[in-house]
Amino acid sequence: QVQLVESGGGLVQAGGSLRLSCAASGRTFSNFCMGWFRQAPGKEREFVAAMSRSGGRSGYADSVKGRFTISRDNAKNTVYLQMNSLKPEDTAVYYCAATDTIRVVTRSREYGYWGQGTQVTVSS
Repeated sequence: QVQLVESGGGLVQAGGSLRLSCAASGRTFSNFCMGWFRQAPGKEREFVAAMSRSGGRSGYADSVKGRFTISRDNAKNTVYLQMNSLKPEDTAVYYCAATDTIRVVTRSREYGYWGQGTQVTVSS
């Protein structure tokens, strides 16, 4: 129905930047709100950022506000997460997710479609 594939993860030093991409296929991309979540070993998956279908609204976890920026290009069926000023505590597997919920939501259980994740490792 909807397939999501993340890319762009890797190893970066603290203070550095990465841009994650999530390519979607299977259904009309613009029909979905998109979100980014992350999960560190032994921890629960947590919300990072989300954006409305049109890109007009976005939301961020307090831990990443001012450092991360979510964006989307509906023509390319792709959502991005620009991560700046990375910290070691940002180390996690980052997941792209899609939901048909109209408003931006932050709870993982409200997202019905998930990518397989991309590893982000921030060294100190």
